[in-house]
Amino acid sequence: MKRSIRLLSVTLVIMITLASLMIPSASAITFKCDVKPRSDSILMINLDTGIEVYSKDADARRYPAALTKIMTYIVAVENIKDLDTRIEIKKSVLKELEDRGMVGTGLDWHSGEKLTVTDVLYALMLPRGNDAALMLADYVGGGDIPTFVKMMNEKAEEIGCTDTRFENPTGVDNDNQYTTARDMVKICRYAMGTPLFSKIVSTPSYTLQGDDYPLVTTNYMIDAARGGEYYYTYATGVQNGETDKAGMCLAATALCDGYAYLCVCLHAPYDTEEYEESCMLDAADLFRWAFLNLKFVSPATKDTPVCEQPIKNAWDTESILLVPQTDLNIVLPSDYKESDITIVPDDTDPINAPVNKGDVITTATVYYKGEAFETINLIANEDVKASPILFFTHGVDKVLTSFWFLLSVGIVVILFIVFVSVSSSYNKKKKRNKKSE
Repeated sequence: MKRSIRLLSVTLVIMITLASLMIPSASAITFKCDVKPRSDSILMINLDTGIEVYSKDADARRYPAALTKIMTYIVAVENIKDLDTRIEIKKSVLKELEDRGMVGTGLDWHSGEKLTVTDVLYALMLPRGNDAALMLADYVGGGDIPTFVKMMNEKAEEIGCTDTRFENPTGVDNDNQYTTARDMVKICRYAMGTPLFSKIVSTPSYTLQGDDYPLVTTNYMIDAARGGEYYYTYATGVQNGETDKAGMCLAATALCDGYAYLCVCLHAPYDTEEYEESCMLDAADLFRWAFLNLKFVSPATKDTPVCEQPIKNAWDTESILLVPQTDLNIVLPSDYKESDITIVPDDTDPINAPVNKGDVITTATVYYKGEAFETINLIANEDVKASPILFFTHGVDKVLTSFWFLLSVGIVVILFIVFVSVSSSYNKKKKRNKKSE
């Protein structure tokens, strides 16, 4: 008997677990886009809504090149409380840079001096300084750069990156250093909330204290003076890079008429003879497409009834209207039709009174032309009181028909049968013993 109950319990647990794994997840919207990008991996999102508006092989592993320095920036600023802190430009770190055959950005001119963290951060992001990356890693890591790299990986996991790993703070190619366009979008969005990041990555040039010549950004999209054909009026940041294995890489933001987008392009062609910033061309093309063809819409507001939910045990009603908890603001093609949007409740089973206005009753999946892309909460739009009589009746009925009650009754019946059987057997044996006497 005990073995049977234990087997039944294990079976129930397995069934519940399998059911939870089969719940479908929402996907991005597929928009019609006539851009033919050169980059092998791309992900572009609307920054206001987080909606993915363009995707191309966004989950493929790629070498991150200098985009690595965005994570270097994050870990540095989160572990140095005062950005006016002065750190020493160590000769030992500069020598390590030289021994590795890596190019610096002029911090060697300040060898032995102390620069503010802010200055070093500008040197890190504008000219993509490997020397600046190593200086920050050495300082935060307490003289041990691998400790800093470990912090980078821990931060990537904390942010929610699922396919990213760092082996160095500079972005130099390493077979075990990789990311995806999707993970890099997460890293960039997180970085935008850190001190000075948005200001630094939108600055074309910056002069370190005591220098005669400025540090100049390598992101031509934001540099009107030097960007040439790559300059894009609405670009606002962030970082670019290239290596033999990574190809051309870019994380870029743009803002126009209240619309903000982030575009990550990875592994575009890298031809050292016919040098072309193909990632920047891709990003500019996608930004133009988005600004011209997409717009904010609100297909459902807090006052828009989505469905009626059956309700039990109420005084004078059999259903209640459900509305979105917040206004649904999304980005869609300018020529979209209201019929393109459908909102489907995820649970239509009856609920029990009492219900208070504003209570979250269930969730709903939002579809664009049949594609699920967002989940919203649905709430009650009014108070509904319970009928004590109906509530009691329903409660009794629920108890009497519940699995555990029926299981308990079954166990009692089985135990009773076992008891009767054992008693009968015992009495027969007792009678036999008396006869034998």
